[in-house]
Amino acid sequence: MATNNEIRMNSSVSYPNSPLNSVALKLSVKQALITGLLLLTAWISFDFSVDRRRDHRPFDPYEVARLDAAMWRSYYERQPVRMFLQLAEVMRSQYGAPFWRSFAIAYRAGRAAFVFKDGRNRADYHRALPDLERYFGLLNDLSRTPFDIRKVARLELEWWIVRREKDRFSPADWERLLAEEAGLMYGLPADRFREYAHYRTEAMLYRDARNTRMAETDWQRVQSLLDRSWSAYSRAVR
Repeated sequence: MATNNEIRMNSSVSYPNSPLNSVALKLSVKQALITGLLLLTAWISFDFSVDRRRDHRPFDPYEVARLDAAMWRSYYERQPVRMFLQLAEVMRSQYGAPFWRSFAIAYRAGRAAFVFKDGRNRADYHRALPDLERYFGLLNDLSRTPFDIRKVARLELEWWIVRREKDRFSPADWERLLAEEAGLMYGLPADRFREYAHYRTEAMLYRDARNTRMAETDWQRVQSLLDRSWSAYSRAVR
């Protein structure tokens, strides 16, 4: 005859293969997934709703130049995912974008770039404009210095077009549009950005002259010119 202690021990025995244990495990996993999804949704919502406006004039010109050169390389080597991640890094490290918002901004900029890259005429190129407007709109939301989103987006697209239509426009036109766009973003005279525009254009000309023959040392030269460009930009906005 079983003693009271034996009865209590037998009643506490667990059965790993019990249907009840399986149901409990499934419910536990489901609850964890639902909780995780709710927390992720709350994080993303907070990320996009919090006001993160800041002064964009202080930034690290050499870090921006490094990432800029890396993005050029990704663009010309048709590496959209790599370029997307680099863009997001710039948005977080230099523009103060929250984590999830940095990817939304990078998506718009990267999509515009590759839509334009595949274009063959002005009608094709203008298909990139909506994404550029969304990109600059998101960037404007992070800045304490508001700017005309549509004008800046159109200037950005125009210098992309002018740069591609080399038989109709000269590097001086590239420089002019680059300086105008920078001035418009900060409410400053375009003349203050001439040096920035000059060295950026020099970097473009250097890359274009080598096209698909770019070696590692050539990319280092591009970054060196972009160092000078972004350093000049930093001086212009301060």
